[in-house]
Amino acid sequence: MTQTELTAGIHDCACGRDHDCPIKAIRIGANALQSLPEVLDGYRHILLVADDNTDAVCGEQVREQLGDTVEATLILHADGVVVPDETCIAEIEAKLTADTDMLVGIGSGVINDLCKDVSFRHGLPYGIVATAPSMDGYASVGAALILGGMKVTRNARPPMVIVADTAVLKTAPLDMLKAGYGDIVGKYSCLNDWKLSTAIYGEYFCQTVYDLTMDTAKAVEPLAERILGRDEQAIGLLMEALVTVGIAMSYVGNSRPASGSEHHLSHFFEITGILEGSPYFAHGIDVLYSAVVTARLREKLLHSTPHRKAFDRAAWEAEIHRVYSTSADGVIALQNKLGWYERDDESAVIPQWEALCNILREAPTEKEMKGLVQRIGLDYDEFLTTYGEAKLADAVKYAKDLKDRYSVLWLYHQYA
Repeated sequence: MTQTELTAGIHDCACGRDHDCPIKAIRIGANALQSLPEVLDGYRHILLVADDNTDAVCGEQVREQLGDTVEATLILHADGVVVPDETCIAEIEAKLTADTDMLVGIGSGVINDLCKDVSFRHGLPYGIVATAPSMDGYASVGAALILGGMKVTRNARPPMVIVADTAVLKTAPLDMLKAGYGDIVGKYSCLNDWKLSTAIYGEYFCQTVYDLTMDTAKAVEPLAERILGRDEQAIGLLMEALVTVGIAMSYVGNSRPASGSEHHLSHFFEITGILEGSPYFAHGIDVLYSAVVTARLREKLLHSTPHRKAFDRAAWEAEIHRVYSTSADGVIALQNKLGWYERDDESAVIPQWEALCNILREAPTEKEMKGLVQRIGLDYDEFLTTYGEAKLADAVKYAKDLKDRYSVLWLYHQYA
């Protein structure tokens, strides 16, 4: 499907739902920045939001294109990476005036999520000028934030406008290009989780959206070498894929088509890294590495005799406090609300174990996922040494507790 067809939506879908996308304009390609006056025509009090790095990339070009329609520019500063937390949200809100009629972010994941959240809660439209094809959240409905030390996705809406100039995108740091690739091919893992949850708990499933996301991942997989070579056409195709997956999320109203066990592990490494002040990889790189881990768990389940494990609440809470320190109460509160540790699902798992194994077999193997890691120029051993055996074991056990979504992490924890 073309970008125009995607934004038009899908109606009378076989799943029983209509799929709509509120994005008005998507411009991806050479000289895309020159489209800004056209796609933002009618707005006269635009607040630009960037960070030190992204403003240096193309902030001046954006201001030149928009001229006196720019009310102000906010540049977020940080030692290291900008964290999308309460402090940054407050900085943006403090720059809003009674006249502000549009937010425009210049950046990628963090800037996009911050603008998405603030614009939604203040009833303002927003647009994003992409500086890197690094993640799939550009067109999604959720804003991924870190609030109270927890990784939280708040409901929002997609941008009104997405502008991505391939001449800008191809200059992004190589790790961000690798991250975008990793975020897309990691979909093999989350799509499998979606099928698992549907089979066990009857979660809503759309074959059309599933196929759209799967086809997108398959189309990006062979682009690795060209992306590493900063081929502008390949990088444009990667950006189109990232936007397509974001639209797929908008179609179903949540991130299920694009985020599962591999994202939960990635979020675990990010949250614990922030809490401990320890290093972690760019999101999409962690997603790809984590998809190797989830592939290994699927293979272990295929050789398991399923039995439901007993749950020791006191021991679990003690471990959550050890792992998540100051964020532990939020994790415990989430799982207490969900009640997933106490729910009885044996009647849904044991009788259809072979059918569940057939679903698990649909995902790539650990060896195949390691091949994709190598193909995009990453080293799996670096992942192992950066986090270490103890943290990786904690991630497999406790990353699932950060989210309200069923995945292979739950099936492995309770039945392997």
